[in-house]
Amino acid sequence: MKTKEVKIINQGLEDEMEVWGYQPCLWKMILVGVGAVCSGGLLLLLLYWLPEWGVKVTCTCTSLRDAHTLLLKTTDEFRQWFRAKVHVMSAPGKNPLDSLELQSTAQLTNGDGDHGISAVHQELHGKCAHRQPVQIHYFTHHSTKYYWNDVMQNFELHKGLEDVKMSCASIHSAHSSGLSKTLQDYRRLFFGENEIAVRVPSIFKLLIKEVLNPFYIFQLFSVVLWSAEDYYYYATAIVFMSVISIATSLYSIKKQYVMLHDMVAAHSVVRVSVFRGNKDIEQAMSTDLVPGDVIIIPANGMIMPCDAVLICGTCIINESMLTGESVPVTKTSLPSLGEEAAVSYNVEEHKRHTLFCGTHVIQTRFYAGELVKAVVVRTGFSTEKGQLVRSILHPKPTDFKLYRDAYLFLLCLVGVAGVGFIYTVVLSIMNKVPVKTIIIESLDIITITVPPALPAAMTAGIVYAQRRLKRVGIFCISPQRINMCGQLNLVCFDKTGTLTEDGLDLWGVQTAEDGSFSPPEADAAKGSLVNSAFVACMATCHSLTKIEGELSGDPLDLKMFNATGWILEEPTEEETALHNPIMPTVVRPPKHSIPEASQKNPLTQNMELSELSPFEIGIVRQFPFSSTLQRMSVVVRRLGEKHMNAFLKGAPEVVASLCKQHTVPQSFPETLESYTRQGFRVIALAHRQLEAKLSWHKVQSLSRDLIETNMEFLGLIIMQNKIKEETAGVLRELRQANIRTLMVTGDNMLTAISVARECGMVRANERVIIAEAAPPKDFHLASITWHYTENPAPTTKDNQTVEINLRDEEYDKKVPQQEQRYHFAVTGRTFAVITEHFPQLVQKLVLRATVFARMAPDQKTQLVEVLQSIDYTVGMCGDGANDCGALKRAHSGISLSELEASVASPFTSSTPNISCVPNLIREGRAALITSFCVFKFMALYSIIQYLSVTLLYSILSNLGDFQFLFIDIAIILIIAFTMSLSPAWKELVWQRPPSSLISGPLLFSVLTQILTSLVFQVLAFLLVRQQSWYETWTPQSDACNVSRSSPSHSLNVTSPHDHKNIRNYENTTLFYVSSFQYLAVAIIFSKGKPFRQPSYKNWPFMLSCIGLYTFLLLIMLYPVPAIDSFLEIVCVPPDWRVTLAIIVIVNAAVSFMLEEANDHWGSSFLSWLLCRRSKPPRVRYMYLALELQDDVDWPPRPSTVTYASDSQSHTSAPL
Repeated sequence: MKTKEVKIINQGLEDEMEVWGYQPCLWKMILVGVGAVCSGGLLLLLLYWLPEWGVKVTCTCTSLRDAHTLLLKTTDEFRQWFRAKVHVMSAPGKNPLDSLELQSTAQLTNGDGDHGISAVHQELHGKCAHRQPVQIHYFTHHSTKYYWNDVMQNFELHKGLEDVKMSCASIHSAHSSGLSKTLQDYRRLFFGENEIAVRVPSIFKLLIKEVLNPFYIFQLFSVVLWSAEDYYYYATAIVFMSVISIATSLYSIKKQYVMLHDMVAAHSVVRVSVFRGNKDIEQAMSTDLVPGDVIIIPANGMIMPCDAVLICGTCIINESMLTGESVPVTKTSLPSLGEEAAVSYNVEEHKRHTLFCGTHVIQTRFYAGELVKAVVVRTGFSTEKGQLVRSILHPKPTDFKLYRDAYLFLLCLVGVAGVGFIYTVVLSIMNKVPVKTIIIESLDIITITVPPALPAAMTAGIVYAQRRLKRVGIFCISPQRINMCGQLNLVCFDKTGTLTEDGLDLWGVQTAEDGSFSPPEADAAKGSLVNSAFVACMATCHSLTKIEGELSGDPLDLKMFNATGWILEEPTEEETALHNPIMPTVVRPPKHSIPEASQKNPLTQNMELSELSPFEIGIVRQFPFSSTLQRMSVVVRRLGEKHMNAFLKGAPEVVASLCKQHTVPQSFPETLESYTRQGFRVIALAHRQLEAKLSWHKVQSLSRDLIETNMEFLGLIIMQNKIKEETAGVLRELRQANIRTLMVTGDNMLTAISVARECGMVRANERVIIAEAAPPKDFHLASITWHYTENPAPTTKDNQTVEINLRDEEYDKKVPQQEQRYHFAVTGRTFAVITEHFPQLVQKLVLRATVFARMAPDQKTQLVEVLQSIDYTVGMCGDGANDCGALKRAHSGISLSELEASVASPFTSSTPNISCVPNLIREGRAALITSFCVFKFMALYSIIQYLSVTLLYSILSNLGDFQFLFIDIAIILIIAFTMSLSPAWKELVWQRPPSSLISGPLLFSVLTQILTSLVFQVLAFLLVRQQSWYETWTPQSDACNVSRSSPSHSLNVTSPHDHKNIRNYENTTLFYVSSFQYLAVAIIFSKGKPFRQPSYKNWPFMLSCIGLYTFLLLIMLYPVPAIDSFLEIVCVPPDWRVTLAIIVIVNAAVSFMLEEANDHWGSSFLSWLLCRRSKPPRVRYMYLALELQDDVDWPPRPSTVTYASDSQSHTSAPL
């Protein structure tokens, strides 16, 4: 027998999977066929639900190369199984990116029609007759094709051009001329049509998939069983409910598919101009594109149909579909010379040169006579947009403890049902009951114990919470995550646009001259500055563009440019004759200020007055802002000048490091620190005059490293970022609710710390420790230096601080003193070094870190993962721009942006501030408690009914059809759906709701209520049999002195249900007692404060309870013959009715007292009972906190250094 061969595909990626090969086995398939027939198709259903067993019982193991069927298992925590069929295709080669060396003399057709795969096969076989076609095995999984690779002996995924790992320079040299038609057709065999095809399944397919859900199969089984017992009414009611449920579900699924299809289909097929090798340009449909094609980007823009890298020209793009940022970004051509060109092309690293599928090209810039060209890199589902759509089509299952516990709880109920099943069978055999009746009644016990309405009732609470969230402007695309919000104990916040205002205001500028700073100026447009190099830098070093006459671009750039008062023009081609054949953007100062101070202007010192009048600066080349480099630069030329100038702006530390040291003022570090401590955002400017010999064309190919060096420091721009007025109050509310808050920003460290202090994330009496890590270099080990910041001196905001401290007295008492003393602050660079060289410190650090500055988007995601690894339930709140990864990864992501990128986030708030976070957590807690309440209620309902039926089976009786109907429809459904309507409590409280159904207090609550119900049902059952008037009931019985000629009794004589022994005193007694028990546990379990509003404020629930109580008391104390006849209950003496009323009242009182006792002393009692008072905390972060309390060396002392070799602190000289 062959050993199982397992391989890994997508190794190291998010969708990594293990794969096994199988071949069909005839004898196994025959056995399964026989089993399916014998089990009435049940075996096939089981194998459909369990794909792993479906493959194993019908196939035998084989190598992947020979496999016909594959078994796939994800390696993540969900361990999902999938099966895939292996297909075979023939092609002229094995690798789509190989050159086929096809005959170039062959006449190629220039058809622009849509080519099917079969047409491509025929065409290729005609042209490649000299090549032997090869058979290639492949399979499709989640809209992605994997092809067999003989060298790797594994299946691989062909993403696109980046698979070849070629340098940027070789993309220019080898791919700039385009593909021949034959090579394009060959590649399309592998990459398929360039479309993101969202197939909308037919209603029939969706129906089959929905109906084959285990829950509906169980319902079908129940309906068949009830019909066999002639319980038609209840069976019809369940069928009616199921049909409505299935119809609703199908409608919503179909609607989602249609919406996604429409969203993707819009602009997905366009006509494009494609280069064909010999510089021929032909029109083609975008569906024909393959990686390696060269397309022309039209001047009036387009919606990109694929991912492509720009090799010629410049584009202005709206990337809101991907980034959430509606601000246009400038994309420049891929470097073709220098160090940058030698680097291998990577989509992630070369984002600023890559045009992504689905993004909108607004404008293009190009040399006169030349075209804007881009090389197609990825197509179809491999594109950025395709991967986003794929993640929506095939989402990961929501992993939440509640749902796992719910399945365990249901298994327990099935176990209870098993006991009842055996009891019924044994009892029936002893009483010589017919076999048919034994089978029906024993199976009926199972349908009673596992309530068919449970999933619908559980979902109701979430649906109501979703509606309430919608009312407060929070929209949800993943309703199951609402329950997760109830467990959040840590929330990460982006800074700019989230905690602070979106825009920045210009506070002032501070120029530098002769190595020292001038006094700060509030107005950059004042006469003495307007024509200076400083203002020229402000006016040119940006990525602004005019769209439909309006200036558009980054808000910071807009503020800077508007502050200069200059004018930006994008001239026509005729006007640019003065500037050479390139089309630059031109900026000029306002006319009235041109002559002023011109003699002092370093740009104009050597100019004659006649040359000064047309004072214009043309932007010749732009190096866009890079978050990794933390800077942007431009090359400009002033009209009439022989030489060009370079202007640079960026993070002050970065700009200063690129400047000649003598031009940077000596007071630079102190000046920068004083501004950042006050919470200002500081940007530095620099300038450099380039060599006169540099031509326009040479500048276009220069790498930015050669330009951005030996600069002259010009000064600082100081921007003010105000905190939103809601921020401090919301953070205080979260802290009082025992929810930790962090700041994760791309901004400067000191600015972030200042904002953290100002908004109360770090309080006045708390110290901030900055961890500064250095990677290993020149035989020096990686190290971390620990800097203790000074607490800020009291300011005019002191009153606010005092108020916060007073409000937080209760918090201070509950948190150990050591926890309050310090916070770590970490930069993205430090975080990367610590993650790589100090892995043992990462968890310790994030346990107390509050400020994460200069964090790249992928580092934000990494941080969320680290926090989750120490058992935090993490929320992430951002404006959607660079937070998409973290929003998606967090347990609960809340986007404050309403743009398309909010697809990445489960929640989107229309309110652009963080007040949505407490609202969401409150609703999450209410929904979670509702889920627990409903689950406990439904569990008790099934057990109470199970007890009633089991007791009645002992006298060969049962509940009647209409009794079941009344209990299940009038009581259970109404109560289950109205008890979910209780809104959230108005404020966040310190304690959190339980996260598990399988927790001591919760189980204790359920068990005590089950025992109470059992005791009172058995008591009533035995008591009724002890009554003096008791006898075996017959239609002629007259226990309550009702006239025998009564119409109800005359009906009873011919009652068709007599043979089932429904009408008897035991049945009537248990019906009344159990009906009141359902209502009692509903009210007891419907908890209000501290997570939900009190039950009496939920008027539909209260009206339902009062109405049902009134109706039941009325028919119990004052029988109505028509109702008695309908519900198949018998008349009992008045004394027994009073006794029943007393039993019901005492039962409710005992149930209430037991639940109250459990709420107050349940946990303590269980801890004492199980001797687990000193048990260690279950969650990792609490365990770590306890460990660190006893660690005398943590936190590290001021100005100490920790080295990577032994991770021990060594005191260094004070820093």
